[in-house]
Amino acid sequence: MNNAFSTEFEFVLPRGYVDKEGTIHRDGVMRLATAADEILPLKDSRVQANPAYLVIILLSRVVTRIGSLEVINPKVIEEMFASDLAYLQEFYNRINGNGTRALKVVCPHCQQGFEVDPERPGES
Repeated sequence: MNNAFSTEFEFVLPRGYVDKEGTIHRDGVMRLATAADEILPLKDSRVQANPAYLVIILLSRVVTRIGSLEVINPKVIEEMFASDLAYLQEFYNRINGNGTRALKVVCPHCQQGFEVDPERPGES
C-alpha cells in the first residue's frame, strides 16, 4: 500500500491563460489549501466589497504554477477565460474535498455504479 500524501496536483486548463505576449499557458499545479488560505482572504477589502471576489483571491493563493508564469496573483486569475476559472474552482473542490479525487460514475451499458480516479484512467 502506498502511503504517499500528495499536497500538489497537476492540471491542464481547458483553454489556457494567454499572457501579454500571446503565449498560451495550459498546464499548472495547485496545492492543497490551508485554513489560512480560506480565512485570510475574507479580510481583503476586495472580498468585503464583492464576496464573489473570494474565489479570485483563493485561487491566486493555491495555484502555484501555470505554464512558465513565475507569479500567480489575482490579476492572472482575473484575466482567465470563464471556462478555465470554472475548471479551477471544480479542481479546487475536488482536491480539497473529502480527501479523494475519485468520481462516482455509472456504466452506460450495465448501469453498475463505481468510482474512478481521473488521475488514473483505466483503473478502478
